Amino acid sequence: MLIWTSISLIATIVFVPETYRPVLLLRKAKRLGDQNNEPRYHVANNFKPKDSVLRTVMWSLIRPLQMLVFEPMCLLLCLHSAVLLGILYLFFGAFPLVFTTNHDFNLWQVGLTFLGLATGIICGIATTPFWQVNYKRLIKQREENGGEIGGSEPEYRLPQVMVGSVLVPVGLFWFAFTTYKKFHYMLPIIGSGIFGMGVFFSFSGTWTFLVDAYPVYAASALAANSFARSTFGAIFPLFGVQSKHFLLPSLLLSVNGPYSV
Repeated sequence: MLIWTSISLIATIVFVPETYRPVLLLRKAKRLGDQNNEPRYHVANNFKPKDSVLRTVMWSLIRPLQMLVFEPMCLLLCLHSAVLLGILYLFFGAFPLVFTTNHDFNLWQVGLTFLGLATGIICGIATTPFWQVNYKRLIKQREENGGEIGGSEPEYRLPQVMVGSVLVPVGLFWFAFTTYKKFHYMLPIIGSGIFGMGVFFSFSGTWTFLVDAYPVYAASALAANSFARSTFGAIFPLFGVQSKHFLLPSLLLSVNGPYSV
């Protein structure tokens, strides 16, 4: 993961162009001034950076935390995404436990079981055109009801999250109740695929909602979401597979006594 993140960071720095409007305007004014040798090209004061680099970086670190504390909608959606990512990370420990214990899979076979999650996520990605059509339909409906032309609401991005909130528990219950030896191993894999599709719907709808709801501070809203998800993703695996080793002996002791284990 660290190697992939480093490669992505380098590729972003090298190939992704600058998109921040104030920076683009400042560069354009400087370029025109240099080409025409005239100092009259300038930008409005509200587009000029007023803070030092250090102060800007500090605010970039503080603002996501402020949004988590003072913005209830941002907080709830971030917690929703964080719990889902934590459960997703628990799958990484549950798959080896389930398929090696109940289905006698070896290591490479356990690795293939993760294709269920991947397939579910890919199927969710394939539905993106449908959600875009639905988004345009809601905008058109708003226009017909007297709204401005092309006007939108951030809530128009939430139908994805609503569908995901149904698929996630369906996938979890499906996976949980089909992990026994008497069931074919494909059944829990299908359940994990349903869960993966629900997770994608929830993530995609949440991210687009945050961008639409906080357009000026979209980066901070997404940073708040990433902070919450990463925190839960790091904590949840700590009480995943380990619970098997600590809870089972405790239950045996409580039922059978300390000498019959």
